[in-house]
Amino acid sequence: MTAPAPARRASLRRRVRLLVAATITYNVIEAAVAITAGGIASSAALIGFGLDSVVEVASAAAVAWQFSAADHERREKAALRVIAVSFFALAAYVTVDAVRALLGSGEAEHSTPGLILAALSLVVMPFLSYAQRRAGRELGSASAVADSKQTLLCTYLSGVLLVGLALNSLFGWSWADPVAALVIAAVAVKEGRDAWRGDACCTTTAQGQDQCASGCTCCPAPGS
Repeated sequence: MTAPAPARRASLRRRVRLLVAATITYNVIEAAVAITAGGIASSAALIGFGLDSVVEVASAAAVAWQFSAADHERREKAALRVIAVSFFALAAYVTVDAVRALLGSGEAEHSTPGLILAALSLVVMPFLSYAQRRAGRELGSASAVADSKQTLLCTYLSGVLLVGLALNSLFGWSWADPVAALVIAAVAVKEGRDAWRGDACCTTTAQGQDQCASGCTCCPAPGS
């Protein structure tokens, strides 16, 4: 695929910065609500979801820092490392908290704010992720695509959280909450590993063609 013209690249960089700003704003609010509601309800899954929002803010901030430079490609690897480490830190905390809950350190209670938040995120996050992924692929930016995957992960986790909270609320299955949290941790480890290995795998040749390493996810898919 032909590399974007300079004017198009500048437009895409602006779009990425705007999407990152929207992602940070939403996730700051989401984190505050989820962690507060999770603490009140003793919900490992809800707290884990809130911490994922904190990780997503760190991830988006790393991409914002990268794209604040004119030559954003030079900061690609550092941004990916921040994203990967954020995923791993999230997985470690959520795993410990979920295991403690399964061992009987406290049962999660019903949380109406948690249910509303999970449902809202299921609506908002897919749009942010899709828009950033398209821009990142067209730019050939592995970090922008990795951050879009973090946003998409939030969509999946919203579904997992919603199911876990609903099962606990409807049937009193308190074990569903920490199990949902462990699913969140497992997905976070996978995405962290992918981000760590995805450093700047797309390059542009002198003829203006994209050249990608095997398994790279940052290059544009045909027709995308």
